[in-house]
Amino acid sequence: MNATIDLLHDQGLARTTTPEIARMAGVSRGALTHHFAGREAIITASVADLLGKSTRDLHRFAEDFVERGGSSDEIVDYIWRMMDDRLFYVTMEYLPEARHNPAFRADLIPLVKEFHAGLDAIWTALAARAGTDPDHTRIVMNATMCLFRGMISQTVLRPNDPAYYEGMQRFWKQQVRQHFPMKPAAAPGARKTATA
Repeated sequence: MNATIDLLHDQGLARTTTPEIARMAGVSRGALTHHFAGREAIITASVADLLGKSTRDLHRFAEDFVERGGSSDEIVDYIWRMMDDRLFYVTMEYLPEARHNPAFRADLIPLVKEFHAGLDAIWTALAARAGTDPDHTRIVMNATMCLFRGMISQTVLRPNDPAYYEGMQRFWKQQVRQHFPMKPAAAPGARKTATA
């Protein structure tokens, strides 16, 4: 499955063939077809594995975020790193196939829903800390995902311009902060002053 993801990322869906997967994984084609009915099955299982790992990482980040009381900036940074680290490039490879292949799409929809549940866990934790409406929070979450998908798509033709992407990330962090105003934490041992 790792070899399949490597090939999807490095060569694209059209060039990810079962002989190439077997060669890259260091197994015989017979061993590969013994475990997977065909190319579509190995690609679906591999994408499921990739999304499953990303989903588990999202839940771990959410748990850590709740314990530490993290900021919206941290969430934006985390999502950018996650999406830019192969995940969305691989997604760009299989999405066109899912558009035209109902069986493939049906296999992927539950996996994507689980992934979005992981995203939701992070943003819901932020909403709880800021006292923000969860439905509004989901709009901010989805806007962030759409922005980052567009930015990462653009890296295909504009790959060597980190300042360009960093500028957009700074701008977006400012926008997100406005939706999650955090109350300053009370200083330890501070006492309330009585008013007359």
